[in-house]
Amino acid sequence: MKLRTNFVAATMLAGAVSAFSFLSAGAAQAQGALVVYCGVQEEWCRGMVNAFERETGIKVSMTRKSAGEVYAQVKAEAANPRADIWWGGTGDPHMQAAEEGLTVEYKSPKMGELQDWAVRQWEQSKGKTVGIYSGALGFGYNTELVKSKGIPEPKCWADLLTTKLKDEVQVADPNSSGTAYTLLATIIQLMGEEKGFDYLKAVHKNINQYTKSGAAPAKAMALGETTVGIAFMHDIVTMVVDKAPIKVVAPCEGTGYEIGSMSLIKGAKNLDNAKKFYDWALTPAAQKIGAETKSYQVPSNKATPVPPEAPKLADIKLINFDFAKYGSSDERKRLLSKWDNEVKNLPK
Repeated sequence: MKLRTNFVAATMLAGAVSAFSFLSAGAAQAQGALVVYCGVQEEWCRGMVNAFERETGIKVSMTRKSAGEVYAQVKAEAANPRADIWWGGTGDPHMQAAEEGLTVEYKSPKMGELQDWAVRQWEQSKGKTVGIYSGALGFGYNTELVKSKGIPEPKCWADLLTTKLKDEVQVADPNSSGTAYTLLATIIQLMGEEKGFDYLKAVHKNINQYTKSGAAPAKAMALGETTVGIAFMHDIVTMVVDKAPIKVVAPCEGTGYEIGSMSLIKGAKNLDNAKKFYDWALTPAAQKIGAETKSYQVPSNKATPVPPEAPKLADIKLINFDFAKYGSSDERKRLLSKWDNEVKNLPK
């Protein structure tokens, strides 16, 4: 009898716990939830999430990965999306995702406040991605290592081919990194595809590591682990602000740039909350968080103060970057495959 009583009591308790869990889950759903895939630096991702949660009460789950990795995950999860919004990272994989139907069209009421280049990104993607920041590609070098190794100070892309930089240059892998894919597309647009790949094969001999993250070479320079790092200039500036012995270089031949982007994921389970984040992320208050977390891109909202540390785009020789072509699915796949076959697997 005692055993039966205990069993009944346990069953009632389990039912109560289940009911409590169900009610708790319902309450959490009522308060709101959001899943964000974030493509910028961890500190900026966290800053955005914390500010949005404080302002809206919506609980955010965030995963930080490089742009190419986020694209691959969104594609892999297409049948059952786990995320609601993809914020940040270079625009090329956002454009590819838009073309492949992995993201959905949305026009924010903030669109009229944005820079022309941000709106153009939205137009070219047929409303499926929008520009949230911009930044120029370049490289930097550790001034102490250059001096101690007797290496001439590099000023141009061509200078990275010197044999004195053997195993002294670091860049990311364009399969995972939007930064490195921007480099690939930049060199091709500067030099033509044949000569561009010849350049990439030549510089391959000087590469000590292809990193997963585009900002990793900047950190490696700051730590003295590599003499030269190819990255977006704003990521290198972050190291300079932290007093690393690094000089930032805008290559003399000219360089490409990124339009960091934001997209709503098709099949998002929390679409309304994703739209709230989307609209909020285009406001000056949200965009100022970048500089507050030592990310020095140029914001897309015209009213957002440009960080004084941000590289001056008007002073940099920027190419007329073809975002539509190099963000297309077929072109990205073709160039990445070609890079894998003709560059990455080459012996040194």
